[in-house]
Amino acid sequence: MPLLDVSRLTTRFHTRNGTVHAVEDVSFSVEAGQTIGIVGESGSGKSVTCYSLIGLIPRPPGKIHSGRAIFDGSDLLQASEKQLRSIRGKRISMIFQDPMTSLNPYLKISSQLTEPLEIHEGIKGKAALHKAIDALAEVGIPEPETRIHAYPHEFSGGMRQRVMIAMALITRPELLICDEPTTALDVTVQKQVLDLIQERQRTLGTAVILITHDLAVVHQCCDQVNVMYAGRIVERAATQTLFSNPLHAYTRALMKSIPSTHAKGEALYTIPGTPPDLAHPPAGCAFRERNTLGEAKHCLTETPPELQEIHPGHFAQNCPGCLGRHVDQEQ
Repeated sequence: MPLLDVSRLTTRFHTRNGTVHAVEDVSFSVEAGQTIGIVGESGSGKSVTCYSLIGLIPRPPGKIHSGRAIFDGSDLLQASEKQLRSIRGKRISMIFQDPMTSLNPYLKISSQLTEPLEIHEGIKGKAALHKAIDALAEVGIPEPETRIHAYPHEFSGGMRQRVMIAMALITRPELLICDEPTTALDVTVQKQVLDLIQERQRTLGTAVILITHDLAVVHQCCDQVNVMYAGRIVERAATQTLFSNPLHAYTRALMKSIPSTHAKGEALYTIPGTPPDLAHPPAGCAFRERNTLGEAKHCLTETPPELQEIHPGHFAQNCPGCLGRHVDQEQ
């Protein structure tokens, strides 16, 4: 039985400009110790999916319209705020995209690191401080006994992200959600942070959901990948399967956009156009207007495509135009 089983999650935002269909009919599961990637362009629904699971979407305007999210036998979507508070930060932790906006600039690191211990484990005073110092040492912060009394602005971006990782893991959660944890970091620090997350995962046996737009990070870290577009999962497969045989036109377009796949001096491929306005989603295939790597003329125009198992363990939306062969490999 999976640690987390999400089924047909639908989250919408009701605004003055209409209803935004942010997440529609999303399903996936995470096994203990497994790393699941959720990849896609900005606005594809990656973060909203995970925020919905732990009750972090603003209500209103946000509302979870349907779905289940079974975590260790309990439905997170039906849990009360009190129940979610007992799970968030203890059994499920999250590393946010920008540590400078996630860490309180007015509080020392010591106060922010010991808070989860005080709330969830009842550990206070010197005992909590010692655990916090150990947590900083484990994530590679030099001189943790001194640095723990510093403020967030006294750390570099990479060090602040390490503090966020220490804070997320200090209660030894069963599931860690990483929301673009390396976006604001340079390549060297990115690798250090990802290696750190993987090392702590191996040590603690934590399951990880990694939200990112970086396919190189996905290839390095994930066991399975969910590709999202316009609020829906368009393709799901084991990482090696997805990279060796991408089926959906959007997945192929993302992979063709990777700079390292181009010869030196060659013009970089970009996906034309922009994602659809989810306040007015298209009736059929959401990728039809941007589909240059399939056969757009065959895309569905009246009903949204559904995720189907095309090969054993390899799922993709059943849109004929997006599953059609690439008409011009050099386009």
